Amino acid sequence: MTIIANAQNPVEINLWPKDRLTDTAAGHKLVEHDITKPTDDKVVGKSVIRLGDITNPTIKIFKPKNPNGTAVVVCPGGGYYILAMDLEGTEICEWFNSIGVTAILLKYRVPPLPGKLRYELPLQDAQRALGLVRYNAAKWGIKPDHIGIMGFSAGGHLSALVSNSFKKRAYAYVDAADDKSCRPDFTILAYPAYLVDEKQPGKLADEIQVTVMTPPTFIFQTEDDPIDVDNALYYYLALKKSKVPAEMHLYAAGGHGYGIRNNIGGLGVYKNFIAKWMTDNQF
Repeated sequence: MTIIANAQNPVEINLWPKDRLTDTAAGHKLVEHDITKPTDDKVVGKSVIRLGDITNPTIKIFKPKNPNGTAVVVCPGGGYYILAMDLEGTEICEWFNSIGVTAILLKYRVPPLPGKLRYELPLQDAQRALGLVRYNAAKWGIKPDHIGIMGFSAGGHLSALVSNSFKKRAYAYVDAADDKSCRPDFTILAYPAYLVDEKQPGKLADEIQVTVMTPPTFIFQTEDDPIDVDNALYYYLALKKSKVPAEMHLYAAGGHGYGIRNNIGGLGVYKNFIAKWMTDNQF
């Protein structure tokens, strides 16, 4: 199958065969929809698409005019309850396209179904997405060893999780795409959440097991973020302990959930630091 995609005409692909999906919660059928209300907070004067009740996860391919062979799977945040699909999804995909990077927007399953860990199905979706991108790398003009992942907030937790959970799939084998590695070649974490143990300050969450095989990582966050900056700090320290190349940028103010809209202070230039870090690390 020939796929033609660009920033103006991104192609969306289902991650799973229909028989792998469950679309009920407590006996009720879920219908994907934007839960944003007129009274909800805006970010830098603009509304946010808050997509909820996602049962059919997909990847959407944003291809630049002049691709350089690098791809990034983008994981929006939303507390594993919704996905901020424009603020932390399409807007960053379009920026990646502007620097020649193919962006793959991951729409993963939220909220968690009864009896499931909040990250259980999203981890399956992220692993599957990375395998599919690597399987189709040649077709999509991507270098198979230049595939990274970027996540915001809960999407940052998901990105860190898949960056340390790649030796074994969290689901039963589907097809040849699952023969490909689901390890990202690099990781970018934007104000990541849930990385530290909520009951044991200073300790990473049990599901986050950093090793020497963890990909090189770029992290940024603000010190006034209501999501404790310890999430970034202790993950960074774990990376350094395992001698994983890592770069972290902390800014004094900016809060949480701004995507790439905030142009105040350091937040207005962090995109440039990401681009330089990718270049310096030959991605």
